[in-house]
Amino acid sequence: MTPMKWFFSFLKKYRGLMIVGILLTTAVSVLSVVNPYISGQIVDQVISGGKYDRLMPFIGCLIGITIVMGVLRFLFQVAFETASQGVLYDMRDKVYRKLLEEDFAFYNKKRTGDLMSRQTGDMDAIRHFVAYVVYMVYQSVLMFVFALLMIFTVNTKLALAMLVVLPFTAFATCRQTKEVRPAFKRNRDCFSSLNAFVQENVSGNRVVKAFAKEDFEIEKFNKENDKFRAAQIDASKIWMKYVPIFEVLSYALTIILILYGGYMVIQGEITLGQLVTVNGYLWMLNNPLRQAGWLVNDISNFTTSVEKIYATYSEEPHVKTPVSGVVKKHLKGEIEFKNVSYRADDEDIVMDVNFKVKPGQTVGIIGSTGAGKSTIMNLLCRFYDTTSGEVLVDGVNVRDMDLYNLRDNIGMAMQDVFLFSDTIEGNIAYGRPNCSFEEVKQAAIMADANHFIQALSDGYDTIVGERGVGLSGGQKQRISLARALLKDPSILILDDTTSAVDMETESYIQSQLKKLDNKCTIFVIAYRISSIRDADLILVMDNGRIIEQGTHEELVAAGGYYATAFHNQYGEIPQEILNGKGEK
Repeated sequence: MTPMKWFFSFLKKYRGLMIVGILLTTAVSVLSVVNPYISGQIVDQVISGGKYDRLMPFIGCLIGITIVMGVLRFLFQVAFETASQGVLYDMRDKVYRKLLEEDFAFYNKKRTGDLMSRQTGDMDAIRHFVAYVVYMVYQSVLMFVFALLMIFTVNTKLALAMLVVLPFTAFATCRQTKEVRPAFKRNRDCFSSLNAFVQENVSGNRVVKAFAKEDFEIEKFNKENDKFRAAQIDASKIWMKYVPIFEVLSYALTIILILYGGYMVIQGEITLGQLVTVNGYLWMLNNPLRQAGWLVNDISNFTTSVEKIYATYSEEPHVKTPVSGVVKKHLKGEIEFKNVSYRADDEDIVMDVNFKVKPGQTVGIIGSTGAGKSTIMNLLCRFYDTTSGEVLVDGVNVRDMDLYNLRDNIGMAMQDVFLFSDTIEGNIAYGRPNCSFEEVKQAAIMADANHFIQALSDGYDTIVGERGVGLSGGQKQRISLARALLKDPSILILDDTTSAVDMETESYIQSQLKKLDNKCTIFVIAYRISSIRDADLILVMDNGRIIEQGTHEELVAAGGYYATAFHNQYGEIPQEILNGKGEK
């Protein structure tokens, strides 16, 4: 499908309104030729002919037609504006839904500001086209044609003389169209880049302030702003070149009428009233010529915006839910990785991963930064698809499972905590918005968040800002954990969830998680051994591979990476504890 066909698929729904608008526009254009004709008759019959009794009927006709035209113009503008708002609503909704379907790989490559530009500036250019440009182009063409036809009925030679400007107008329009398209594309690209830069810096303002880099960021902003201004000026230069040409051509019609039309009146070839009639039609010729340059700009802006929106919309996610995916209301939580490897951007992230987890077990994953710990969980949730191998949940390959059903059975407290601009209760209940307050509170108690939430001025009704502004790192982590627990998931993933809390809080959370034994399968990604030492299975990762796996006692006794990390974190530990014979 081409970008234009895609756009017309939205416009098709409102074709009834568009047809009504077109018909009303046609009626206004037809009525526009009446008043100049009546004006000419007033000159010939009333002023020159002395038939004063006809003056009032003529004036009545002028007033009546003007009122009718005003009402019809209002109605067709309402029709086009209503259609434009409908198209804008449907298109924005469709694009937003598609953005929600995109996978992690899409968002890893796209800047938020660029996507926001698609939903704002580019969408508004489309709305403007439907609401204004469509009827202006149609009305301008009709008026120009009708005016020429009426002038031909008055005098053929005068009409032919005015046609002299048409070839020049057509040539200038074609040239402007060719030049303005790349200029508008540069303009939209620079606008997107500027928008992305501002969005990024507003979101990261704490980092900017922490490093006192305001001046540095202002300098970078000025460069982006200068590029956008230069693109705007380049586009303006095209307007500066061609708009005066259209103005000159429109004034040329006036000169032709005054000189040649006046000469014809003197020669007696036309009457003074006919000259007045033609003069009345002159604005119907001048206005389209004056509008030509601006309308070409608007059309180019529209086509560029449609192409950019469609280019974003048409990107298909690599991860898709199968047509007839397996749906299980409640998963048991049996997990198996079979020879799983994942490669992205020509780099091996995870290689030959094999392990099996029984339902209700707790799995700890430890390893250095970039070892692939979070990637394994992303493959389990099918945020990415494996390059090779299989990820099985309850014996079913996740590629064959309904994507939303799979994720609905997984509760995840992510490493990068994101809290919405909502109440604390709303953030915790995000996965189950219809749950009771008591359930929200119970989840907060399990995550050791209830006490600090109740200490806030508005308690659970406290509004937290974007990304959890106003809360400490540990508080945000506990709210994120409560959000995951409230889902009552079959599989619970805690990705470095307790890194920002103290040891006492971590110990309390672990005791609460033990209550979930046999209720759900738990994965705990951590750097602190204290977070995973009681796990049924511990996976030790390094450079995308599982280099050790077993229980805490088995790994300590093996004397490998895990034993070294344990020794580094706990210092000199009695030998019996290292062998797993002492207290845990």
